[in-house]
Amino acid sequence: MAYADGDPEHLFDFSGPHAYADRCLWSVLDGKLTELRARGAQVVRILDAGCGPGTWLRRLVTRALELGFSNIIARGFDVAETQIRTARDLGQRLSELPGVVLVFDVADLTEPLPEADGSVDLTLCLYSVLSHLPAESLPRVSAEMARVTRGHFVATVRSVGSTPSIFVDSVEKARHFQHDHERDLCRVELYDGRSFVLRFHLFTAAEFRDSFADRFVVEDLRGLDLFHSRFVQDPRWNPASLASDRVSRDHLDRLEDTYARLPGFMEQANHFMLVGRPIAGDAPSASLSLVEA
Repeated sequence: MAYADGDPEHLFDFSGPHAYADRCLWSVLDGKLTELRARGAQVVRILDAGCGPGTWLRRLVTRALELGFSNIIARGFDVAETQIRTARDLGQRLSELPGVVLVFDVADLTEPLPEADGSVDLTLCLYSVLSHLPAESLPRVSAEMARVTRGHFVATVRSVGSTPSIFVDSVEKARHFQHDHERDLCRVELYDGRSFVLRFHLFTAAEFRDSFADRFVVEDLRGLDLFHSRFVQDPRWNPASLASDRVSRDHLDRLEDTYARLPGFMEQANHFMLVGRPIAGDAPSASLSLVEA
């Protein structure tokens, strides 16, 4: 959906409600692609688990073409058929380009992946996907992500200290919502009369790290958006007179860089981002601890 993934028609216009987090995430993903191409790789394989409308995967395929990869194999999957239909429609032009294999499937993240061992250069699992899963399924999901990934795994989740969200749409469309954190349930009633009850878990930083540390060397774990969405002008409810200038945005950037990895502060971010690579063989984990962060 556009509220979560940005404008599907303008892939690199990061101006939505999660714009700062999107820009940070894109910087990491672009960097991993660029590093791979700089090492001489001609082929790149990308997997987006819980791809939604496919916006992030289309960003990566578009960038991989710009970088000169001659063969791009990209697969996205989601449990929602409507999202996959949208992804296929939006991705049709890219999928027809020479050297590009871009497919979208309906599939469940808790089931085994069809990808071969160590076949994927960049594996994604972004924003709210992991929060919708039963907690007991996370070790199995982590193991499958590690099995298929030979390069890097990048995941984001909602943090326990994040600002309110209704997940199914932008929050101003809700007449009423209640998040029961003890039961990991969110009840939402929209102004158009629709109602939802969603499974949704908010993560602590340690919990997010520990969910993957047995399978991945955690290269980075940081909070995304501690300050921006709380202080920058938002046309949904701020008057135009409160529009922020470049100086204030630069100051917010510096605050984000200073506190994004500090325990206590990072728990207040809207999202956490984890960047990892699979642990080779039976080598002991060298994952980043929160104290080291």
